[in-house]
Amino acid sequence: MMHTFGTTMRRLTAGAAIALIMAAAAPAYAATPADTLVQAWAIDDIISMDPGEAFELSTAEITANTYSLLVRLDLSDTSKVKGDLAESWTVSDDGLTFTFKLKPGMTFASGNPITAEDVAWSIERVVKMDKSPAFILTQFGLSGDNVTEKAKAVDAATFSFTVDKPYAPSFVLNCLTATVGAVVDKKLVLEHVAPVTPTAEYKYDNDFGNAWLKTNFAGSGPFKLREWRANEVVVLERNDNYFGEKAKLARVIYRHLKESSGQRLALENGDIDIARNLEPNDLESVSGNADLSFDSAPKGLVYFITFNQKNPNLAKPEVVEALKYLIDYDAIGATLIKGVGDIHQTFLPKGVLGELDEKPYKLDVAKAKELLAKAGLPDGFSITMDVRSTQPATGIAESFQQTAAQAGIKIELIPGDGKQVLTKFRSRTHEIYFGEWGQDYFDPNSNAETFTINYDNSDTGKVKTLAWRSAWDVPKAMTDEAKAALTEKDGEKRAAMYRNLQKKFLEVGPFAIVYQKTEVAGLRKGVAGFKLGPSFDNTFLGGVTKE
Repeated sequence: MMHTFGTTMRRLTAGAAIALIMAAAAPAYAATPADTLVQAWAIDDIISMDPGEAFELSTAEITANTYSLLVRLDLSDTSKVKGDLAESWTVSDDGLTFTFKLKPGMTFASGNPITAEDVAWSIERVVKMDKSPAFILTQFGLSGDNVTEKAKAVDAATFSFTVDKPYAPSFVLNCLTATVGAVVDKKLVLEHVAPVTPTAEYKYDNDFGNAWLKTNFAGSGPFKLREWRANEVVVLERNDNYFGEKAKLARVIYRHLKESSGQRLALENGDIDIARNLEPNDLESVSGNADLSFDSAPKGLVYFITFNQKNPNLAKPEVVEALKYLIDYDAIGATLIKGVGDIHQTFLPKGVLGELDEKPYKLDVAKAKELLAKAGLPDGFSITMDVRSTQPATGIAESFQQTAAQAGIKIELIPGDGKQVLTKFRSRTHEIYFGEWGQDYFDPNSNAETFTINYDNSDTGKVKTLAWRSAWDVPKAMTDEAKAALTEKDGEKRAAMYRNLQKKFLEVGPFAIVYQKTEVAGLRKGVAGFKLGPSFDNTFLGGVTKE
């Protein structure tokens, strides 16, 4: 059970809700309370609830509903941002300093006032902890040595942020919409910092509350985190101190239920209100049910297979190209992702500036064999592949295993839960990995940087992009082009740069992008106001009601 603070963390008062939580892992379900939204979702990817560390898809949605940011994506026009904590902002004439004025009278869930000092310290702790998502902020020239000067409180209601070069202002603002930009309650977190012995890698004498925030909460969003039990349940509770419109429901419960068939059955029986991982067959089987409705949205989420360049066989360009020809894209699109995704082979998802809808690869075993022979591997080789044990990931991996075998490549599948496979991928100890990547912010650089920039390919590299995780020493020309696009003010020119970058990536990148996700949610009759967002961190639950 997570730590509670003061009187702000109320006990769950509905007996039915308590029973539902306690029975989260049981095969039988209780009816959902009228004031509680119950969602079934595969949440085994959650590693930490600290917004300065969390870098997983499920956590991002939870963070979006429990923490506030300076600015958020404007869902009515995704080319813009709108104020969250910020009432207004200005950019200096030289394009380097962004000054934000905060809305007055706001408080955290704890009751502590929200000040510019909280904003500044939230950025400081992200930079100094230097966890996985820190690069989103450190790319602006921030370091542990300069962050207190570059990100500072001018006064209680004014925050100043200075970057190292005149980027397109929209790029800077879009980065601040990332979950790593969440503002934490400095006073509360400081009560829970743990001492740390400084090292050459980490020179600070405390953990900035990281150990505590892994399972606790210090935010100001419409909901507050009540509890997280790994691979079981996440419970959110309405934050009555929220500065905006209060959440309609008392609580939201995410129940970990991986299998689509189990989610479908629970939805049909009324044991849950929303199912988030329905597969094509289950979607089709309930499509005519009058008690259910559906919401769908194309997501800025791409699924890929990556080939670790540390492996001598996978490091051969001909082998990488051969493997791209051993994926049966047509069959995957027609069956495994029908209704929940579209075949997509470039790293920018549809709907993003610079998108490129080109699909040069299809299943071609003969072509793959020619390439393998050219690489000196006419009989193929044996390799392992890590994959999350959920669908359609497992089905796609099995399909790839079967088609690769036709060219003599023997793939041993290593299934695991989200935490296991992510941890292995992030440590570069995989061989082949099937994974997903969602935009950290609604700008093409979010994907361009992670797929095409690797500043230091050593195991001690600090910026752990997907290219780094795959040990790909990206050609300098590609890196230079990705960097140049950041400061291009002309939208059309910038889009053309990203399209050109994707064409090069298709040819030489050790990744096979397979598809772009279409998220589909099945809803019980009576659920209103639920709308899937265009990315994984903007499905907001405050306006949801139940009749």
